[in-house]
Amino acid sequence: MRPNKLKQLWAEGKAATNVWASLNAPVATEALAHSGADAVVVDLQHGMIGESDAIHMLQAISTTDTVPFARCPWNEPGIIMKLLDGGAYGIICPMINTAEEAARFVSYCKYPPDGQRSSGPVRATMYAGADYVANANAEIVTLAMIETKAGLDNLDAICATPGLDGVFIGPSDLALALGRKPGPDSEDPVTLEAIDRILAAAKAAGKVTGIFCASSEYAQRMIDKGMAFVTVTNDVSLLMKVPAQMIAALKVR
Repeated sequence: MRPNKLKQLWAEGKAATNVWASLNAPVATEALAHSGADAVVVDLQHGMIGESDAIHMLQAISTTDTVPFARCPWNEPGIIMKLLDGGAYGIICPMINTAEEAARFVSYCKYPPDGQRSSGPVRATMYAGADYVANANAEIVTLAMIETKAGLDNLDAICATPGLDGVFIGPSDLALALGRKPGPDSEDPVTLEAIDRILAAAKAAGKVTGIFCASSEYAQRMIDKGMAFVTVTNDVSLLMKVPAQMIAALKVR
């Protein structure tokens, strides 16, 4: 089976970078995959992406050695298994509140006896290799999002979930849960304290931590803290910010 580059990087104590794909645009996703990022996350939760769209985007990522990831819309077995069968090498699951929810999420990603994933990896086998079913449990990455008050309250138990590779911080929802202003790249001391708490709990459990960032500068700060998986930008932000900066630089009025 094709090895998961992210797991290799983490085993070496290195951080992995990723970019976020929110638009139903396979060619744009392909361009993101050619950026040099270690992974591209196809976002089915808040992105403008449906199930069939996601498969095309995973195919686009596969034109490179970038690792194809997906964020599922919810902790539901059907879509998680579909994304894995479509070739996703990692799943980020939103709104994990308890250890029981984390265990269910992991079970949807793993074949028996470690989980309850159904066997039928049509495209995954083409992408990963004929021995996919025998090795997928060891290669697929599972990341549970910590972004609610309940998730924070149950943080240690979630991090202790067998088979869970790590946690991923949703900074906007986390800030909302704490009564703070939502948004990435937070400088709010309460939100930052919660981020540090999540990072410490995951480290104590031997798990990796990831976070959504909106800039390379903030992502580097998070790497320096010990984050192992950092988002540096997303396609929507690039389309909105870069042209706006270029237009603003022109003296046309």
